[in-house]
Amino acid sequence: MSSIYGWLSTAETPSSYNWVDRQRAAARCLTATSQSAFIHHKIAGLAGHGINAVPSVFQSSQLMVILDGNPQWQDATLAEIAKNQGAAQALAEGFLRHGRPVLDKIHGPFAFCIIEPERRYALLAIDRPGIRPLAFYCQDGLLVFGSQLDQIAGHPGVEAVIDPQAIFNYLYFHVIPSPGSIYRGVAKLQPGEFLEFNNGLLTRDFYWQLRYNDSNCSKKELLAQLLPQLEQSVLACAPDSQTGAFLSGGLDSSTVTGVYQKIAKRPVDVFTMGFAADGYDEMEYARITAAHFKVNLHEYYVTPADVLKAIPLIAQTYDEPFGNDSAVPAYFCAKFARELGMNRLLAGDGGDEYFAGNSRYAKQKIFDLYRHVPGLAKSILEPLAFNLPPLRKLKSYIEQAKIAMPERMETYNFLHRTPLAEIFSEDFLKRINPDQPLEYLRNTYNRTPKDDLIKQMLFLDDKFTLADNDLRKVNRMCELAGIDVDYPMLQDDLLEFSASIPSKWLMERFELRSFYKEGLRDFLPEETLRKSKQGFGLPCGVWMSSDKELKQFAEVSLAGITKRGFMNPAYIKNIIELHQSGHASYYGIMIWLLVILEQWLLAHNQ
Repeated sequence: MSSIYGWLSTAETPSSYNWVDRQRAAARCLTATSQSAFIHHKIAGLAGHGINAVPSVFQSSQLMVILDGNPQWQDATLAEIAKNQGAAQALAEGFLRHGRPVLDKIHGPFAFCIIEPERRYALLAIDRPGIRPLAFYCQDGLLVFGSQLDQIAGHPGVEAVIDPQAIFNYLYFHVIPSPGSIYRGVAKLQPGEFLEFNNGLLTRDFYWQLRYNDSNCSKKELLAQLLPQLEQSVLACAPDSQTGAFLSGGLDSSTVTGVYQKIAKRPVDVFTMGFAADGYDEMEYARITAAHFKVNLHEYYVTPADVLKAIPLIAQTYDEPFGNDSAVPAYFCAKFARELGMNRLLAGDGGDEYFAGNSRYAKQKIFDLYRHVPGLAKSILEPLAFNLPPLRKLKSYIEQAKIAMPERMETYNFLHRTPLAEIFSEDFLKRINPDQPLEYLRNTYNRTPKDDLIKQMLFLDDKFTLADNDLRKVNRMCELAGIDVDYPMLQDDLLEFSASIPSKWLMERFELRSFYKEGLRDFLPEETLRKSKQGFGLPCGVWMSSDKELKQFAEVSLAGITKRGFMNPAYIKNIIELHQSGHASYYGIMIWLLVILEQWLLAHNQ
């Protein structure tokens, strides 16, 4: 992916920089050298080589537009301008005609800035699912924006200070979710959000969010639409002979692989990762899918040595700490595909968040049943459950069922299961708001435009699991590998279609993805339809316990994080002992998060 970067000031004669001249220079620089813009301060020599490496730039006496991505246009006139003169010029024309409502006419993956220097005006926005990132800093009449946080932090008008709250949020979510960032005062746009800067005044709002309006079609009619919708979504990505696909062996990657093969006139190339660790290797399912659709399967087994090589690269590549360990196999899969001649990969991300595939949906649906129990029955059940030891399981169920959503989904979070005073230092806790993660979750959950438990959970995961986590994982690792990525499951028409399916069909009783599986029963292999969800899950906890070099690396990193003073040394010592005494998978999660945090801080001179 390419980078957007610029700034705007309300100052008449800025003393430290001249906006117009430097912005024009920045535009020329982006046009000429944007391939290396992302990694200029990070990993020289690993710039992306994909087809989307240069942003579209338009400049006139009135406007400057920089657009990253491959947008699609609802307006036929704008689509024609984009085809003949470039996406940035189409966006400029749309803005001149419609103003901010041009956002209703642009679709697909994008991030952009529209700037009118004379009236000190800027409009920033990112796409609906949040595929393309954009962040900003705004203070004292200065707006600095960029695709990468490092770019913003490097501006002379920005004081880049690590935010303790961001470190807490990172350990809570394993990423730093938008709108926050690792730097105090720098914020990230959320999916479907815009920012308007008008002579120093800032406005932020959502120009779009998915509407859950149940279709009037019968279930049979909706099922018949599923595969054609998927075919149109893959076609919209316009795959060519140098386009491959990720294949984990799960529902979504298998679907993308199968649909891609169906529309292609040749055997397509797909890429999968394996792990030599019990309970983690899904190579068998990838092989089943590959044989079923007769595609060319390319296999790579990730080793502990690969993990050791990847950690410093990951720390350098991400512009803030990122703790999803499946970034490692995603990188090696993308790198493997690039080495075998691919320029682009199709990824299956998004299916679980739009067609109800995450296991917590079934679990929370079970807890939600309790609110339908009549009050009289509760008045009898609860005293019995809370006073009779044989009914302790019922007591546990009632206790969890009575927790409001979305807090109930976080009851197993590391930072809820142990008192914070045992995990963090006293000084660190004074500098953060421990309730902010739940406030983030509530704000998104309560924005859901429908009082429907399943749809509310989907809406929540669309933001936190998909946009803040999985898309950042795949985007950055593909960029590091020098290859582009597209997401067929995130095409706007498919999102609207998924939102129209009633919850009772999306997940019948407690069966995950029941509608989706029924619709593809005659398309996907039976084994794929029956398998449980896993993906490219990395056995990092197991390997950090058993592999000597990886274990030593983790110990040195944990010693470093201990010296920084925000963690309780006794807590770190305790999780190391528990990790080594037979709880490698569970405690390995927190150890991995701390290792990545320490390595990120070192890589970014913190």
